[in-house]
Amino acid sequence: MASSIVNVPCNVQAIKGLDCQNYIGLKPSRNLKFNCVKTGIMARPPHLFVVRASERHDGLVKKMGLSDAECEAAVVAGNVPEAPPVPHKPAAPAGTPVVPSLPLNRRPRRNRKSPVLRAAFQETHLSPANFVYPLFIHEGEEDTPIGAMPGCYRLGWRHGLVEEVGKARDVGVNSVVLFPKVPDALKSSTGDEAYNDNGLVPRAIRLLKDKYPDLVIYTDVALDPYSSDGHDGIVREDGVIVNDETVHQLCKQAVSQARAGADVVSPSDMMDGRVGAIREALDAEGFQHVSIMSYTAKYASSFYGPFREALDSNPRFGDKKTYQMNPANYREALVETHEDESEGADILLVKPGLPYLDIIRLLRDNTSLPIAAYQVSGEYSMIKAGGVLKMIDEEKVMMESLMCLRRAGADIILTYFALQAARCLCGEKR
Repeated sequence: MASSIVNVPCNVQAIKGLDCQNYIGLKPSRNLKFNCVKTGIMARPPHLFVVRASERHDGLVKKMGLSDAECEAAVVAGNVPEAPPVPHKPAAPAGTPVVPSLPLNRRPRRNRKSPVLRAAFQETHLSPANFVYPLFIHEGEEDTPIGAMPGCYRLGWRHGLVEEVGKARDVGVNSVVLFPKVPDALKSSTGDEAYNDNGLVPRAIRLLKDKYPDLVIYTDVALDPYSSDGHDGIVREDGVIVNDETVHQLCKQAVSQARAGADVVSPSDMMDGRVGAIREALDAEGFQHVSIMSYTAKYASSFYGPFREALDSNPRFGDKKTYQMNPANYREALVETHEDESEGADILLVKPGLPYLDIIRLLRDNTSLPIAAYQVSGEYSMIKAGGVLKMIDEEKVMMESLMCLRRAGADIILTYFALQAARCLCGEKR
């Protein structure tokens, strides 16, 4: 860079013991003057006293041993150390029209112009602590792949389950929810196996608590895995799912799960009044510390198909529209919210997740209770299929979908991506 030199007389004395030859960028002056550098077009003489920020030795700029007073005196005298030049303005491509600047007082893009600023102003954050990992379990010893849900398995409760929970805990996911594949021979019209204290779920809870005492275990409270009819409640001979009799069974199921060590029982049945009845039953048995996560707004959705394959729990007839909510309804979610909150629910859940972001936000704006969202099997399988077909970037879409659920207002997310997403957040390779 060409420079012009201005010599400024100064009475600052020479620095004793300073060997200019040992310092990068420092050159001795042959007169008793400091030299001030100004950008110009003339060449710099060979004896200018200059320190360049860009000149480095072993990666660091050498210090000259000057005191603060000596550094300040040099600057006052006009001998200002040289810094890197002002960055040049990047050129626009050829053909870019020359236009006057728009008269904008506010340009929101300013806060998005660098990764550091974007991170500083990010409003929503995602961490493994936000995930609850749904796990399918069965009585077998081997882990059985679920065809409609790539990467998911029916886990053997004694081996595969323990190993999968261990993997999740390694990346910060310390909450799981259990869903059992019950042998057909144990299913009945009243679902009595649901409250067998030595059934599959209670045994799995006790095993996990013995291995991982601080693990938070959520359980599913509903009769469909145990029902020979495949419905969430008891079915009358005319096809009606009876409400109050079903609630009676659900209370016994919740108490059995709490007795085994469950931290949070989660009624997903959508029967009227079940939250209050379960709360009363738990308290009567001394389980005041056990929480209830109510499936508050569970819609009669077509996104559940892969899940029902995983548990072989499809209804044997009809559908679930008389107890699950109509996907066309919005205000009805507030009715369910007010009921569950008044009956003692500790957490309110919306299911499905991504297609129902408006419902998540509705609940978030109308209650101070924690909100959960269930990213259901259909959502998971669509992202997996799109990734396999190279139609989308699976990992990026996965993370975006989870962030959207958080942004809408979900405090926790039940997701089959829990392990994979946590590994991404921790910087691990899939």
